Amino acid sequence: MPDQKRRGIYLLPNLLTTAGLFSGFFAVVSSMNGRFEAAAVAIFVAMIFDGLDGRVARITNTQSEFGAEYDSMADMVSFGVAPALVAYNWGLSGLGKIGWLAAFIYVAGAALRLARFNTQIGIADSRFFQGLASPAAAALVAGLIWVGVEYDINGQDYGVIVALVTGLSGLLMVSNFKYNSFKDINLHGKVPFVVLLLILLVFVVVATEPALVLFIVFLLYALAGPINTFRMVDKVRLEDVVGDAEETNVDCDQKDNTDKPD
Repeated sequence: MPDQKRRGIYLLPNLLTTAGLFSGFFAVVSSMNGRFEAAAVAIFVAMIFDGLDGRVARITNTQSEFGAEYDSMADMVSFGVAPALVAYNWGLSGLGKIGWLAAFIYVAGAALRLARFNTQIGIADSRFFQGLASPAAAALVAGLIWVGVEYDINGQDYGVIVALVTGLSGLLMVSNFKYNSFKDINLHGKVPFVVLLLILLVFVVVATEPALVLFIVFLLYALAGPINTFRMVDKVRLEDVVGDAEETNVDCDQKDNTDKPD
């Protein structure tokens, strides 16, 4: 009689996914208590765990369908619900309906992006991502809040700006703008010594003003999508911006532990 396959889940990658989920939940709770800096940092920490779980699963050969679905749910909390609620508590609650509508646009954009990714696995151009990745969108919103806290800015005084950044981030996630995936970078080959010095310089710059530097980096990345799209097409059509694109590209949302582009 053949041995039955042992049931269970792989601990290590799902433990990292749980850590990312906890970071997203911690961000929400922190914002409810007025600790907006801790909330913003927690979202960035969730990004780190989200990048590690898929890589660890591939290295240890512990991919699973359970891990794929669990990671999607965790992404929805950490990069969908958490940034929207943190933004709402920091700078949108004073706008009334406009505030919570901007937050909802972001949440809906993240949900639609994950759903689109789930239906497009294996039919994508690995060089580009279709729309702004939800971790990048979350980093853009969290970076704005972190900068505001660092410079003692009251988010309620600039609620319109917070609403624009939050709402536009949600719309960019479901757009057809092309974003570089950076998957063609060879991390296993040899590089000149100066490259290591440049990497160290980047770490130094980030360490001096982490909130401002990270916000600027992800802001430029968000703007790069429309620029890439307009540069690559001769004539911009509606399909190049939103709707059913003729060419389907890889979604950067890290759905599972099998084919998550890092």
